[in-house]
Amino acid sequence: MTPEQSSEFRALLETTRDELSASLEATADEAAPVSPDSSIGRLTRQDAMQAQQMALALRRRNQVRLRQIEAALERLARGEYGVCLRCEEEIALARLRVHPEAPFCVKCAEWR
Repeated sequence: MTPEQSSEFRALLETTRDELSASLEATADEAAPVSPDSSIGRLTRQDAMQAQQMALALRRRNQVRLRQIEAALERLARGEYGVCLRCEEEIALARLRVHPEAPFCVKCAEWR
């Protein structure tokens, strides 16, 4: 991987990390438990609980992806970014542009 490509992927990973962090902060209130003491109707409470569960699921996905991005940034700092953790072959640049935190090449990701 060239230094220019490393810079490109660092910028992409950092931008995605910042967006995910902002999303996690913004959805903190949406994921809060629905209070049984609030004076809303039964259907409204069910809607609120469903929205809360959807927000929790989104937050979990974002937290996992954020950890993957942090790990990719660590690999980049060590000079190991873009190398499959399983077969140690280079990960295709096209894959990294779509999924920059990818730790595996397509072949190993499918096998997993």
